[in-house]
Amino acid sequence: MKAKVTAAAEMKIGEIDRRVFGSFIEHLGRAVYGGIYEPGHPLADEEGFRTDVIKLINELGVPVVRYPGGNFVSGYNWEDGVGPVENRPARLELAWGVTEPNKFGTNEFMRWCKKAKTSPMMAVNLGTRGPEEARQLVEYCNHPSGTKYADLRRAHGYNDPWGVKLWCLGNEMDGHWQMGAKTAYEYGRIANEAAKLMKWVDPSIETVLSGSSNRHMKSFGDWEATALDLAYDNVDYVSLHQYYDNKTGDTASFLAKSMELDDFIYSIICTCDFVKAKKRTKKQINLSFDEWNVWYHSNDDYVEKWSTAPHQLEDIYNFEDALVVACMLITLLRHADRVKIACLAQLVNVIAPIMTENGGRAFRQTIFYPFKLMSKYARGAALKPIVDSPKYDCKEFTDVPYLETILTYDKENDEVVFFGVNRSMDENILLDVKLLGFEGYKAVSFESMDGHGVLEENGFDCEKVTMHSNPVPQTDGDVTTADLKPLSFNVIRFRK
Repeated sequence: MKAKVTAAAEMKIGEIDRRVFGSFIEHLGRAVYGGIYEPGHPLADEEGFRTDVIKLINELGVPVVRYPGGNFVSGYNWEDGVGPVENRPARLELAWGVTEPNKFGTNEFMRWCKKAKTSPMMAVNLGTRGPEEARQLVEYCNHPSGTKYADLRRAHGYNDPWGVKLWCLGNEMDGHWQMGAKTAYEYGRIANEAAKLMKWVDPSIETVLSGSSNRHMKSFGDWEATALDLAYDNVDYVSLHQYYDNKTGDTASFLAKSMELDDFIYSIICTCDFVKAKKRTKKQINLSFDEWNVWYHSNDDYVEKWSTAPHQLEDIYNFEDALVVACMLITLLRHADRVKIACLAQLVNVIAPIMTENGGRAFRQTIFYPFKLMSKYARGAALKPIVDSPKYDCKEFTDVPYLETILTYDKENDEVVFFGVNRSMDENILLDVKLLGFEGYKAVSFESMDGHGVLEENGFDCEKVTMHSNPVPQTDGDVTTADLKPLSFNVIRFRK
């Protein structure tokens, strides 16, 4: 089949915020203990941080990491995780039914962020706690000295403030599974007061309002409108969370899930702009898609009650999962004007692109590769392409384009990049890419992930589902022709 994509230098969606390639570390399973932190591991540094994991995170290119949750944060006392480790209490962790030893906390996370070359995105507990504890944590992290909590940080050995700029106001507060779950009105009131106090302590911070846990919640839409109406003046972003699965084995529908994602994002943008219009304000609320991924392989895992750092939610991803992750990333970039933060959930071991053995090896999951390539090359502005692609119907969707695509333009480095997924299971796409206003640009590289069975996986002994290089496509004038294999993720770079 044939497809055509046309992009022009003037057709910009918006500038790509690097934070859209963020990730997430929660005190869940082996994300922390055995993931990023494992004292005694042969490759752990003097602080217990796994250097092999840090190396892989640097390879991914993750600019921001959300912490410490997630459901965990709604019952978390941040004071348990600071000060001398030997004095920290172990707690029953109700969100996931385990015991939290509190050997790793706020300061350890901040030190780890520096070594991992990333920035912290902190979440505050608005479930079992409230505005007072939230502003105390901001003071502990960000105030220089001369006050109770700033001096407490200094007493713990950290004279300089951490300067955390991004703060989540709770997590999934609409969910019945959440500790301290609230109605939209209750949450909007407490979020507004927390954000207000937090910004009084440090006016330079940005805050994220907790949106619906997912678009299938009965309160979806009303939740955002009500909470945002109450907290609009003191928040900067609304969060979105979404996970997809293929429990039915319907690959055609699974690969089309990004169409639902696109509609979800558009719905939240409309809700934000409704409240903006209602308030007659010029302030724009942007989006923080701070939990997203494929998640279903580990849903039936058994975890021993009150164990510590068990093997929990350790999805092993396959090839079709990687294609869906690529489609989701493309969709996020299609909304680069409003989606400014996004966090792949999570980073290590727990529904993650990186898997480790306790005391042993680490490997890159299939989903590692589309994230890595897009984090590396999707710079500058997202372009709005005109796409002429054949379409198909499936059980869950109609008029699904076989080609899912976005292009980016990095003016500083004179580079245009095409990212595309061929959803067809049995046909190549003969693709023409036409670049208007990019005189002298030619294709210089073509990488793809293709040729694998949909259920093929990576493991500790073999990473077979990965990217590979192809012959550079020929450019004739302003048109480049490339052959996209069936079920493939493709990256074509053009340089002047």
